[in-house]
Amino acid sequence: MKHENIEIAGLGADAKAFLARPKKLLIGGEWVDAASGKTFPSIDPATEQEVCQIAEGDKADIDKAVKAARAAFEGPEWGKMRPADREKLLLNLADLMAKHADELAELEALDVGKVLMFAKIVDVAGTIEYLRYMAGWATKVEGQTLDVSCGMPGQEFQAFTLRQPIGVCGQIIPWNFPLAMCIWKLSPALATGNTCVLKPAEQTCLTALRLGELILEAGFPAGVVNIVTGYGETAGASLVAHPEVDKIAFTGSTPVGKMIGKSAMDTMKRLSLELGGKSPVVVMGDVDVETVVGGAANAIFFNQGQVCTAGSRLYVHKSIHDKVVEGLAGAASSFNLGSGLDPNTNMGPLVSQEQLDRVLGYIEKGRAEGGTVVTGGVRAKDKGYFVSPTVFTNVKPDATIIKEEIFGPVVVATPFEDIEEVAGTANDTVYGLAASVWTRDISLAYKMARRIKAGTVWVNTHNLIDPNLPFGGFKQSGFGREMGREAIEMYTEPKSVLIQL
Repeated sequence: MKHENIEIAGLGADAKAFLARPKKLLIGGEWVDAASGKTFPSIDPATEQEVCQIAEGDKADIDKAVKAARAAFEGPEWGKMRPADREKLLLNLADLMAKHADELAELEALDVGKVLMFAKIVDVAGTIEYLRYMAGWATKVEGQTLDVSCGMPGQEFQAFTLRQPIGVCGQIIPWNFPLAMCIWKLSPALATGNTCVLKPAEQTCLTALRLGELILEAGFPAGVVNIVTGYGETAGASLVAHPEVDKIAFTGSTPVGKMIGKSAMDTMKRLSLELGGKSPVVVMGDVDVETVVGGAANAIFFNQGQVCTAGSRLYVHKSIHDKVVEGLAGAASSFNLGSGLDPNTNMGPLVSQEQLDRVLGYIEKGRAEGGTVVTGGVRAKDKGYFVSPTVFTNVKPDATIIKEEIFGPVVVATPFEDIEEVAGTANDTVYGLAASVWTRDISLAYKMARRIKAGTVWVNTHNLIDPNLPFGGFKQSGFGREMGREAIEMYTEPKSVLIQL
């Protein structure tokens, strides 16, 4: 059924008006059709219905966008803009996002399938807060003055360092938090004076395109932000390979990140990669079981488990393992699955048919390798990409569902007895993005936080982030950091200046 014939419940007038507008590419401050004239469908994951058509950009469009970004970077309007004025533009954008917060949340809930309440609180409100935080960095980029000992005796020198923008930044974002990922990538780049070519995930383009409209309304010069929708193997690969792109920032899977890394090295692009995870949740025996059950459920079932930091490996002390599993299974079976726009829903669908097949395939593999399904483990509805929240036990340490990232609402619970052993087990993965430790013993929590090899270790919580806390991974979870000062450093190059007086 085509989008002209459907009525989407839960959408306000502004979101409906946006869906009715053509979905073009933003290049050089103008909305244009793809050079090929091709489009692809945007699908509501709760109903499997097409809601609109999106322009399908490819290599030719990427080339135009990169040239527009290069012209803007080297031009006087952006290149010589005062840091305080860049800050004002970013704050203008934050204000416009706040003005259209309900619309953005509705589009995000429709596009990704996430629960509208969470879209409002996390994806929109949290993203606006982050944007305002990053806006403040525009006026706080700093170098150093240094004493040096070079030259001959009697000569005098003055030395200092500058931090300057890298240039044209290609930014490729995932589909699980599309609006947040747009701002995570764009705001530090723009605060430091770079220009951008953004390639949203083909599954979830709506909020990126609406954001593009707001960027123009906020007053950003033409070409500073360009948005090319399209597929990863065409538009995304062309962006990575383009010789005039100075940096690639990518969030997504580890296998794709490796391909991007290899391609980027051909032109020696600066690179930051935030990749996959297989986060352990380690529960000591001294905790309040009810609190841990709620925390473990949030760790894995938030956003339908489609979170890079999802707590998919649950290690529980033997003394309380069965109680925690029983409580977690009860929490899993209590979710009301439906459209994220339905106020009665507290878990939405997976994002696509591909993701549905992937998650169901892992569940079947878990069964085949001897795991026990305590609850869930099935497709939940005939229509829509729904999977029932799933809890596994009795899974072997080398099982596929222990080793590989599933990116769905599937958790494996395993008992442990020895604290030293569980620390090693938590690290027995190629990933190192995040972990959580649950205990009342602060000394033990500190020791575990030091031992676990992950970019973020939470204690008595999970999946919480803050604009001032750097975020990124160890090992095959990538390199580089987003948020905080580290994000600013990812989008600037240090330059040393030495002056003989």
